[in-house]
Amino acid sequence: MFSAYNIIAKKRDGLALEPSEIRWFINGLVKEEIPSYQMTALLMAIYLNGMNTSETAALTDAMLYSGEVIEFEGLDVVDKHSTGGIGDKASFILGPIAAACGIRVPMIAGRGLGHTGGTIDKVESIEGFQTSIPLNDFKKNVDEHKFCLIGQTKDIAPADKIIYGLRDVTATVESVPLITASIMSKKLAEGAAAIVMDIKTGNGAFMNTKAKARALAKSIRNTGKRFNKNMITMITDMNQPLGCAIGNSLEIIESIETLKNQGPKDLTDLSIELAAAMVHAGGGAKTMGAARKQAKNALKSGAALKEFKAMIERQGGDLKVIDDYSRLPSAECVLEVTSPLKGYISKFQTKQLGMHVVELGGGRKKSSDKVDFGVGLIVKKKIGSLVKKGEVIATIHYHKHQEKLAGIIADSLINKDIKLTSKKPTKLPELIYETEITWGNRP
Repeated sequence: MFSAYNIIAKKRDGLALEPSEIRWFINGLVKEEIPSYQMTALLMAIYLNGMNTSETAALTDAMLYSGEVIEFEGLDVVDKHSTGGIGDKASFILGPIAAACGIRVPMIAGRGLGHTGGTIDKVESIEGFQTSIPLNDFKKNVDEHKFCLIGQTKDIAPADKIIYGLRDVTATVESVPLITASIMSKKLAEGAAAIVMDIKTGNGAFMNTKAKARALAKSIRNTGKRFNKNMITMITDMNQPLGCAIGNSLEIIESIETLKNQGPKDLTDLSIELAAAMVHAGGGAKTMGAARKQAKNALKSGAALKEFKAMIERQGGDLKVIDDYSRLPSAECVLEVTSPLKGYISKFQTKQLGMHVVELGGGRKKSSDKVDFGVGLIVKKKIGSLVKKGEVIATIHYHKHQEKLAGIIADSLINKDIKLTSKKPTKLPELIYETEITWGNRP
């Protein structure tokens, strides 16, 4: 006979849990026989004491099989997932690129987590866009139209949906076993034959060191290998925002601009590289070089933008936003933040930039919070950029009643979050640090 109390105590004391104990606990959570406060206690125990490979596998499997599992035929079904970062809206660009290259993309995405924005929160800033559709329709869309983007449903890994919300508000996000189980339970349940993982590292990422990022990459590849999946993991930089926009509708605008070949270079380059990995992993190209060429052509030709527009239309979104950004939610006020001196950008407190957007209402402090789609920041400079005295380095998008908060954020940006030096930094962050490939069913 199992006991939630004893299982929590066992993990609290640093002992390994048996697979049967983990299954029992997760099943009880989904059946509402175990209350959320006991799950929260177990999450903190796991966060503090970790899990071994066997425990991580058992947790992933328990969460995976807590709901339905979709099955696709063929090896050209590929999804990408990011561990989350500031301004990371690459999914809106790489998904359409991969679809334009013939890859089927079943994308089940999440909401904001901690200081990072959520893909579903961002896309829901497009009026009418449906992120909750029946799984049969989701599968049909992927098979017939290549690309479909939905939020987590009650049918797919329902245990993760509960746990995800608890981790977000209980400071238990940055844990390799918990991240592995969360990501892979969803990705395995959605039926992808290959998975491309963008693992962020730096001061704006959950994995703030390369060592932690490598550990997560290895854990995710090992999980994929157990299920015979083609896996590509990339460790990418999050020591500064990706692109310029931070905040839901602002990031949608930047994504559309990128699909129009007018986006920031870092966002464009990373999206192409991740899309190329999807094409390669799904058998659309024998080498990364050939896949990269396909991805670049899909973006440059407008084929990717066409796929994005078709996806919005299929899922009920307002298609006019593509050419009229005023149809997206926006804040009434914009505060320009100017540099107090001349110098070079040497460092961002990247995580804090995300927290400012949360404070404005663009993210959640508790799971029941409603997200404000219109607020956010636009950071106009990158590490290594020369800034003149009085030059605008960022803009804050806020509502009239938030004037005092906007002033506090502006002060923080100038005095704490964006560091200037008289000399240009000798070493700039690399966009992509490492790429590893593990083949399951090689095309």
